[in-house]
Amino acid sequence: MEALFRPFVFGADERASLDSAGHFASPGVLTDAACGQLTAALARIQALPWDDEEYRPSRFAAEFDAYLESLIGHPQLLDLVRRVLGPEIRYDHCVALNREGGNPGSNWHSHEYADDDPALGFVRVFFYVNGFAADDGGLKVVPGSHLYRDPGINAESDAELAQGWMAGKAHPVSGQPLAIEELSVPKGTVVLMWTHAAHGVTPRKEESDTRWCVVYAYRNPGRESRARWLSPSFEKKQIKGAEELMSLY
Repeated sequence: MEALFRPFVFGADERASLDSAGHFASPGVLTDAACGQLTAALARIQALPWDDEEYRPSRFAAEFDAYLESLIGHPQLLDLVRRVLGPEIRYDHCVALNREGGNPGSNWHSHEYADDDPALGFVRVFFYVNGFAADDGGLKVVPGSHLYRDPGINAESDAELAQGWMAGKAHPVSGQPLAIEELSVPKGTVVLMWTHAAHGVTPRKEESDTRWCVVYAYRNPGRESRARWLSPSFEKKQIKGAEELMSLY
């Protein structure tokens, strides 16, 4: 299978950084060939009609594009995920997160999974195909927020988050006050993020081109997942490399 990632290191130090901050960025990891194929695939998804709110192409992206489907079981991706979650994993979803010029971004939020059981992990792997600047469709995070395992974080602005959910909170390990961090990453960057991490996205500038992005999510089996978006027929599909990964448990 064609390489997805350039050679890079994700060892004990990188895993410790992910566990402390809740996210970890590997700049420029995607190969040029992968970036080209991802751009084409995400453009195809973007062009499809969105006439079925329950089965939108963006939310079930891998079901609407053969290349995106093929990456679910890509050995390099699964190796990375298992370095985070361990050997026992399941596929959860693949979502296109394209943001055209003028896109308003997204509010602060977090996601659920086994909120009361830290032994069960859920990680999202974001492919930022053409990267982003902090003030142009950029990812915002709160390092340490994931350790609260709170699925209900929600705010419409930085100020609302700082004065609301973040107020008086410190990193559970370091003891440092929680703070908002704005990321900026180059083309081909892969970002890992624990599901409970607070995150948001800044607006995409009107004059900017489309920010191409897709996220693949995997989890340890053991609980149901509200974000598990796949059709019954897709769950039964035999995808190369992912034959044992599609079931809920």
